[in-house]
Amino acid sequence: MEQQGLSENELRLILAVIGAIVLALIYVLGSPRKPEQGRRVNAGGKSTGDRREPTLGGDEVDDGLPSMRATDDAAGGDFPARDDAGSRTAQARPRTPQSEDLFSAPPRSSLGQRPELPVERIVTLFVAARAGQTLQGSDLVVAAEKCGLEFGDLGIFHRLVDGKRELGPIFSAANMVKPGHFDMSRIDELNTPGLSFFMALPGPLPALDAWDTMLPTAQRLAELLDAVVLDEERNALGRQRISHIRDDLRAWDRKQDGSRIRADW
Repeated sequence: MEQQGLSENELRLILAVIGAIVLALIYVLGSPRKPEQGRRVNAGGKSTGDRREPTLGGDEVDDGLPSMRATDDAAGGDFPARDDAGSRTAQARPRTPQSEDLFSAPPRSSLGQRPELPVERIVTLFVAARAGQTLQGSDLVVAAEKCGLEFGDLGIFHRLVDGKRELGPIFSAANMVKPGHFDMSRIDELNTPGLSFFMALPGPLPALDAWDTMLPTAQRLAELLDAVVLDEERNALGRQRISHIRDDLRAWDRKQDGSRIRADW
């Protein structure tokens, strides 16, 4: 008796299951594991055999920007941040991702939620800890509040327009470490190499006005945390680079104004 062939839907289902299994095996087998991972270490440096719970302050640095999407999971890169003297401030090291890194989506909130607009450009700054140091979660929250940042959508901080909060964030600040958002229930455990400041254009303000809001905020936060401000290439942000960015954003605004004028015609 001739055996009946698999239907197209059944074949697709089987291939999907096989593919998921293969990807899972590649991920598990390819993830490096620290020798001490999963064990509690006493003061003398000896393993007690008990599990050591992970902290928020992982070593994997998020090279992408969160987060026009709630489930943004851009792969991090092993990049070094630099301080004013050019020394490395944050060197990524492999770690075994925890379950919350892989499956938990950042919280959603109406505070700081961006309207449904296409993102044409993203301008980035970094506030990074100095060489050999990290930023503490509790200090970070206090400094953010002093700088007028509010915790909201996607589990990150936002600067909103006074009196027009519904227009969305002028810019936002996320954790430089994956998954990018902050868990406020464990914020005291957080140690991070820095924050990613980013503004998505177009936004509620002209690009140059938004920059003139974001830059002083990043500089003030760095001052409060004894950190440094870096450009999008993780180099110390100097006057020449600031001038170049301002000229670029001024040109971008002129282009947007021209587009609106042509549209009105």
